[in-house]
Amino acid sequence: MKTLSSKLLLGLALLGALVQARAADTVKVGVLHSLSGTMAISETSLKDVLLYTFDEINKSGGVKAGDKSYMIEPVIVDPASNWPLFAEKARQLLEKDKVSVVFGCWTSVSRKSVLPVFEQLNGLLFYPVQYEGEELSKNIFYTAEAVNQQAIPAVDYMLGEGKKKFYLLGSDYVYPRTTNKILKQYLKSKGIPDSAIVEIYTPFGHTDYQTIVAEIKKFSAGGGATVISTLNGDTNVPFFKEFANAGLTSENCPVVSFSISEDEFRGLPAKDLVGHLGCWTYFMSLKTPENASFVKGFNDWLKAPKVTGVDYQVSGIDTKGRVTCSPMNLSRMGVHLWKQAVEKAGSFEVDKVRTALVGQKFKGPAGEVTMQDNHHLVNNVYIGETLATGQFKVIKSFTGVAGEPFSEKFLK
Repeated sequence: MKTLSSKLLLGLALLGALVQARAADTVKVGVLHSLSGTMAISETSLKDVLLYTFDEINKSGGVKAGDKSYMIEPVIVDPASNWPLFAEKARQLLEKDKVSVVFGCWTSVSRKSVLPVFEQLNGLLFYPVQYEGEELSKNIFYTAEAVNQQAIPAVDYMLGEGKKKFYLLGSDYVYPRTTNKILKQYLKSKGIPDSAIVEIYTPFGHTDYQTIVAEIKKFSAGGGATVISTLNGDTNVPFFKEFANAGLTSENCPVVSFSISEDEFRGLPAKDLVGHLGCWTYFMSLKTPENASFVKGFNDWLKAPKVTGVDYQVSGIDTKGRVTCSPMNLSRMGVHLWKQAVEKAGSFEVDKVRTALVGQKFKGPAGEVTMQDNHHLVNNVYIGETLATGQFKVIKSFTGVAGEPFSEKFLK
């Protein structure tokens, strides 16, 4: 009798897991990410990694609450990069779909749009993308990088490299404006005068950067200049193309971007960004056993049958050239932290889970994280230099940086 092939065995195992998932009790979990519009370039991958993580947990037996195990049943909505629609979709998830928790949002304006909904209905949101701080809600857990875990370390690095002129360029909404307000105050405390700081904003989806890049070229004349970029979404594509066309490089005017990760590089001319910098709490290039497992697991999952039963053909999942990045890592860790808290609380009740989340630890691909009572993580921070492959070479790291949302506590 011939031995069953490994592919057939895998298929049978997944079929068994699917049958188990459908037969067992389920818990509904919300996914609130833009799958269309200007932010789809970034947010679609967060939806994908969440579904991977749900499958990861379901295949290991699901989430245990009390004496029962529950399979995760995702409820996916598309707010379509429309900020008011985020609030409408959040209300739908909590009131109509009765989800136990929501993972979602990218921009701060989308998070601020849904915040009153979560507070009013006592829902629970995990937010996984770098942000400006100055906020703390009992209904939100911020696995993302706070300003003191991204913008401040990056500026410190550039000051250490002898940079004395800072061009602050961002998309026109709350995250860039608040971050740059903090950075201006921080730069002044380090002896950088107002005359050496420029602050410019462009709308979402902006495409004409000729005038701005000409200004940057003039600003950088004589050396010592850097661009601190908080541009979000697909507007990065025309900016960096124009930047390269103007003869600006990482040598004569390095750009430090806070919203470009490995995933955005799939739509960017990576060869034009060589040497420019990023600052995150995770890079795909990190050499740890946990990261090797994460990267392999995600890419294997993209090609395999899915346990959750979501119709991936309809959702348009892309299996080619996929990478992992910090928001994806933070999304996945948020799910695992929530699972651990549910199991500690023995319940999906928001108040009990909220209490159980504080102090939870998870050994992720970039090191162990700890959830603090301010709903932010203690995490490692890395500064990376862009390679032509669209990956980052780590050039500086900071260990165990405690996320702090309020700038008055670190601007002293």
